[in-house]
Amino acid sequence: MIQKETTNGNSNIKKVIAVMSGKGGVGKSSMTSLIATTLNEQGYKVGIMDADITGPSIPKIFGVNTMRAMSDGESIEPVTTKKGIKVISLNLLIDKEDAPVVWRGPLVANAVKQFFTDVNWGDLDYLVIDLPPGTGDVSITLMQSIPVDGVVVVSSPQDLVKLIVKKSVNMAEMMNIAVLGLIENMSYFVCPHCGEKTHLFGESKTEQVTKELNIELIHQVPIDQKLVELCDQGNVEDYPQANSEFFNKFKESVNKTISKIK
Repeated sequence: MIQKETTNGNSNIKKVIAVMSGKGGVGKSSMTSLIATTLNEQGYKVGIMDADITGPSIPKIFGVNTMRAMSDGESIEPVTTKKGIKVISLNLLIDKEDAPVVWRGPLVANAVKQFFTDVNWGDLDYLVIDLPPGTGDVSITLMQSIPVDGVVVVSSPQDLVKLIVKKSVNMAEMMNIAVLGLIENMSYFVCPHCGEKTHLFGESKTEQVTKELNIELIHQVPIDQKLVELCDQGNVEDYPQANSEFFNKFKESVNKTISKIK
């Protein structure tokens, strides 16, 4: 059993959920945002740690990318979104959000640990962590040192999904962290005119994969132009009203999933 070594004496965080993907480009950050928005809409106190140091996108998605996290020399105050979600990201700590982060692995991993230990999160019901893609140093360090209660894996419906998902699941199991389930993003597209469902990336193999790996399929998320637009505009928190039918279904799936956290 790996002992979690990192604590935050200034904060009271009840549950920590990490969102990971075996590769980039599958919409991990947008799914992180949807999970956090779902929890926040139900009245939970929610924070997001953007641990994707070299490719942070959470501030842009929530429209707080022009704000800056402030420090009093002892702790860092996270930025708060318009609906009350607390956010920390490297982009909120540097002068220019488009400046490249040319850091070696140990520096990046240490920064992520400090996002947990040095940020004044206050009282949170859920801290949702947007991990970098893959199974590299940052994800390993975070899972070894921060008390993660469960992992949500995000994938696409393509042929390589089994191998990619299996790597993520195996990593979480090696760290003795529960795999809460899999979200398949970009699962299909619904024509706005005729309602026909089209699988742009081929028929999904995710249900078969989840059965083989003995993990839960949390939800199959369609390609939704409205979600893309809102994320680009920094207004992802408006999505529950923009597509309430899908959001309510997604909320039910998330609630079922997080109820498994002990």
